[in-house]
Amino acid sequence: MLSRFMSGSIRNLDREYNCTVRLLDDTEYTCTIQRDAKGQYLFDLICHHLNLLEKDYFGIRYVDPDKQRHWLEGPKSISKQMKSQPPFTMCLRVKFYPPDPAALKEEITRYLVFLQIKRDLYHGRLLCKTSDAALLAAYILQAEIGNYDPGKHPEGYSSKFQFFPKHSEKLERRIADIHKTELVGQSPEAAELNFLRKAQILETYGVDPHPCKDVSGNPAFLAFTPFGFVVLQGNKRVHFLKWNEVTKLKFEGKTFHIYANQKEEKKIILTYFAPTPEACKHLWKCGVENQAFYKLDKSSQVRTVSSSNLFFKGSRFRYSGRVAKEVMEQSAKIKREPPEIHRAGLVPSRSCPSITHGPRLSSVPRTRRRAVHISIMEGLESLRDSAHSTPVRSVSHGDSFMPRSRMSTEASSGSGERVISDENYSPSDSVLPTPVAEHSMELAVSRQVNGAPCSIEEEKESEAGTPSTGEFGEVGPDGRVLMSGLGAGVGLSSLSEAEQVNKFVLSVLRLLLVTIGLLFVLLLLLIILTESDLDIAFLRDIRQTPEFEQFHYEYFCPLRRWFACKLRWVGGLLINNK
Repeated sequence: MLSRFMSGSIRNLDREYNCTVRLLDDTEYTCTIQRDAKGQYLFDLICHHLNLLEKDYFGIRYVDPDKQRHWLEGPKSISKQMKSQPPFTMCLRVKFYPPDPAALKEEITRYLVFLQIKRDLYHGRLLCKTSDAALLAAYILQAEIGNYDPGKHPEGYSSKFQFFPKHSEKLERRIADIHKTELVGQSPEAAELNFLRKAQILETYGVDPHPCKDVSGNPAFLAFTPFGFVVLQGNKRVHFLKWNEVTKLKFEGKTFHIYANQKEEKKIILTYFAPTPEACKHLWKCGVENQAFYKLDKSSQVRTVSSSNLFFKGSRFRYSGRVAKEVMEQSAKIKREPPEIHRAGLVPSRSCPSITHGPRLSSVPRTRRRAVHISIMEGLESLRDSAHSTPVRSVSHGDSFMPRSRMSTEASSGSGERVISDENYSPSDSVLPTPVAEHSMELAVSRQVNGAPCSIEEEKESEAGTPSTGEFGEVGPDGRVLMSGLGAGVGLSSLSEAEQVNKFVLSVLRLLLVTIGLLFVLLLLLIILTESDLDIAFLRDIRQTPEFEQFHYEYFCPLRRWFACKLRWVGGLLINNK
């Protein structure tokens, strides 16, 4: 009896595994799911936990053992998508940035988007002038600590908050001045709403950059925004294609192609090279999903997209979910009491205990923590009614925000600390994807800001998740990261001679196979025409032409008799040998 119970328990353990999802406020949600559970089940579970109805803007991201990022696909099994062994760790992130975040129906959705954009600002993905950066940081400060209070906020209080990887005392003073004078009286909700409105008009709003190289070998960053396809290179945006202009996205190996029709029927093809085939495929899938989400009017218009061509067997992918217009229409129909939001450190609108998510691991020292009060019945209703919908590491975390050419030295302190100037940020210097070991890095930054050293285990995890400077590049005299081949993270090394030969041989073999296949098809058609008795109008018309009759009697019949003679001769030899 005991052995039967133990064997049953072991079988149940084999069918289940733990999964941890890091939320946007850096808390963690851990659950136990079945081994055959789909990605959509886990996503719905997280949305139920957050009492989130406008969930189509979000997704679950994970990193495979090769440090390549992926979005968890809803229709597929989780265990089949993950290349590692359980327990699994993933992150909840904004997948499709709302075209107008301030127009979102519910405050909980706006708050989660606010957290994502604040994260983008901190990691250097949201580029802006220093004046705009100061205003955005002041909005964050107002949302975090409320109105300025001389008794609670001593001189230099804004320096205790890490809005950017690195900034100057001048910028900190500007942030504090805006917070003290211009934002007095704004509630956290209003400050977050103004933050979203300001971030929305920036050129790199919604950018999740993919490092690539152009045909000349120059580093570039490709991104998909709510408004179209963007290429960032050097100090400016070199290409912007609206979604209605993009006609096709295609990849082959490490090569990514964008086909577009611009004004006056002008057709263009942009070609870029990703660091690895896996990174290129991820780029292609992101492009297909974003194009379907923002461009189409209905999800019924979504079609399966293939990257294959005549000589290359590619991948097939289909976006599964609602499109932006359907999401907005569905959001307008939401009629419920707003989910309870508790702000620790501020007087809440309604007294409510916050749910415990687990230990907080934040990159920013916060005097306020915010958690969503979960209503079980409303959460179940939301599940029932709602329908679903390469890694890059800078030289150092502190210096990755701005190049040295745009930083000044503090003469009074003599410490050599670099600060942000009043110029625009450079996309080629600052647009970096969220590091793979984002959780570990943020914990390390948080502890260093508070004066506490990182543990040995955390340092090992950070080193394993984010390669060192030597692997990815060196700092040049202008303070930029010098890319060195594939190891630079944003570059693709030139193909060696052996690779070029192999590629040529494969192309020749593909051409040969296609030629043989076409000849075989023609032979079958010829046999059908000459030997079959099919009375089809198409075949009958061909048989009655003088050219075909001449070919049949002068060439095909003698050739058939020759083959029959040879076959009889071979058959006679085989019989005699026996």
